[in-house]
Amino acid sequence: MSETVLQLKNATIYQGGNMVLSDVNFEMQKGDFVYLIGKTGSGKSSFMKTLYGDLELTEGDGTIVDFNLRTMKEKDIPFLRRKLGIVFQDFKLLPDRTINSNLEFVLKATGWKDKDKIKERIEKVLDKVAMKTKGFKFPHELSGGEQQRIAIARALLNDPELILADEPTGNLDPQTSIEVMEVLQDINKNGNTILMATHDYALLLKYPSKTLKCDENKVFEVVQRKN
Repeated sequence: MSETVLQLKNATIYQGGNMVLSDVNFEMQKGDFVYLIGKTGSGKSSFMKTLYGDLELTEGDGTIVDFNLRTMKEKDIPFLRRKLGIVFQDFKLLPDRTINSNLEFVLKATGWKDKDKIKERIEKVLDKVAMKTKGFKFPHELSGGEQQRIAIARALLNDPELILADEPTGNLDPQTSIEVMEVLQDINKNGNTILMATHDYALLLKYPSKTLKCDENKVFEVVQRKN
């Protein structure tokens, strides 16, 4: 049986009082990999922010990992984000501590207490992104691609039901983008559900998947031509 992890019905998304996207209807099932594309300013970021509770959904209906986006309160947002893995374009790693400490910080902040379990979990997610030997390093000692792998590992810590990746290759060169994409593909093959906003069309051609486009205040599915 398929399991819906994200559903928007007749949703209108506002940013600062301006309507950005109207009448959005979209559904994602467990295990999906979906791209969200569109020009800068087309509403991709607002769409993502609505999903992780940064922007309030005030029109239409939306549910994400069993949270109702319309009725959700401020106090629910941390609990929603525990069920989501969020990967940003600019990594957002804490510069003053090692990779292990970065990951430990997130686990402790989300209620993990047992030192051995914390250590074991950190090793497991670093292994998933092929960064097992880098835990003792500081973010500035890593390349951009390595930092983004760590950001993906961090997103996996609490075994999220859905990963939201907002332009994860936006700051990376083409070869590094492909390496990061391979990591996301592997994670998806292991059963993780991923929604990825991107304007890197080369990746879409190399790794075709269901694609949504934001354009002229609408979100619609685009079918990629088979070569």
